[in-house]
Amino acid sequence: MHYRSLGRTGIEVSPFALGAMMFSSFGNSDQVDVDRIVGRALDAGVNLVDTADAYGDSEEMVGRALKGRRDEVVLASKFSRPIGEDVNHQGGSRRWIMTAVENSLRRLQTDHLDLYQMHRPDPRTDIDETLSALTDLVRSGKVRAIGSSDMPASEIVEAQWVAERRGLERFRTEQPHYSILDRSIEREVLPVAQRYGMGTVIWSPLASGMLTGRVRRGQESDLRRTRMFAALRDERRIDAVEQLIPLAEEAGMSLTHMALAFVIAHPGVTAALIGPRTREQLDDLLLAAEVTLSDDLLDRIDAIVPPGTGVGRMDQEYNTPAIVNAALRRRPTPERSAA
Repeated sequence: MHYRSLGRTGIEVSPFALGAMMFSSFGNSDQVDVDRIVGRALDAGVNLVDTADAYGDSEEMVGRALKGRRDEVVLASKFSRPIGEDVNHQGGSRRWIMTAVENSLRRLQTDHLDLYQMHRPDPRTDIDETLSALTDLVRSGKVRAIGSSDMPASEIVEAQWVAERRGLERFRTEQPHYSILDRSIEREVLPVAQRYGMGTVIWSPLASGMLTGRVRRGQESDLRRTRMFAALRDERRIDAVEQLIPLAEEAGMSLTHMALAFVIAHPGVTAALIGPRTREQLDDLLLAAEVTLSDDLLDRIDAIVPPGTGVGRMDQEYNTPAIVNAALRRRPTPERSAA
């Protein structure tokens, strides 16, 4: 396994990170099996494990699976997505961050997180409020580095500026979604992350399973039947997959391996999250670490989905909230301006 620098943190991580969202009651809830998968990943050289407080009981399962091997792992978790019914159990407020981190540490059975990430931007909270709370966590030793996830390029720049201006810890990583079918971050997010020396950890490099080849035109599959992801029934995305499959076959590799190798080949990408449910899936996914795509193959992929573009949208993609304050989208009347 060849390791890469996680931005300028000084931390070295594997090009594939173990995503733990499926280690939960809505994925693989067999603790013994999860222990085996995690152990196999660590034995293979994977050293970055990523979970979140919003992934059901994932943190508890990961904590149990890492017993005795915690020091081998760069352990990452996230906060800010809604937890339960309380309206304040979410977001980037100091009030919630201080509670959320203690909950995550308890569930993961550890005294610190190597990386603590804001799962989604919080437009209701000033970024300096969030960074101030996270800075205190770093200074207290409960968190080693902080990161963002699905943050637009403009907000990444703002957060970096605020951190420098206020003397606060800055986001050291960004976790965006990226795949052959979803390349929009090549326009601004990846260049901005590179400019600020941020590491990037990609989620959904297989586009919710579409780039495994299990979703085909005119065929039913377990993925396509699910109601969870409407994007799996997007004919534009399916058309692109139908064009990518013969490219992979001609190159002598599976579509899955080509898709994973494509993501980690970008110079702005540090690592990609893989989320196996079984040990067999893990072993297959790890083989992509040894795959190198030729320039000709990359050019042919570009012809199907041009750089900086995307085909359709993922259901889990973060959407900037709609403007609800009319004053922000209308010119003031003379009466309003006089007031």
